[in-house]
Amino acid sequence: QVQLVESGGGLVQAGGSLRLSCAASGRTFSLYAMGWFRQAPGKEREVVAAISWSGGSTYYADSVKGRFTISRDNAKNTVYLQMNSLKPEDTAVYYCAGMGVHSGSVYYLHRVAEYDYWGQGIQVTVSS
Repeated sequence: QVQLVESGGGLVQAGGSLRLSCAASGRTFSLYAMGWFRQAPGKEREVVAAISWSGGSTYYADSVKGRFTISRDNAKNTVYLQMNSLKPEDTAVYYCAGMGVHSGSVYYLHRVAEYDYWGQGIQVTVSS
């Protein structure tokens, strides 16, 4: 089993920055990749960014390219999402997710169905 604990959310003005953190514990050796997803009220859950543990391959949604950066600290089993130039449209609950090694593929980093473990979600609110 893998447990994911998120931190770093909050309220920020448009144009500001936030950094989200997600610490993984338990059977972390079973993780192939970790990702960030978000869900706004009345909307479907969508990928924000993802990264593989071994090769560091990344995926970014078009809406966040150039503004968000995903990174990982392998020794700490922690993944980060640095969010800059935030917009009101970024307001959502952000979820950290883990992809199991047995189904891992760099071609699936953006696919929500490929992730097996999920954090509790953390609110990010961007005011205009």
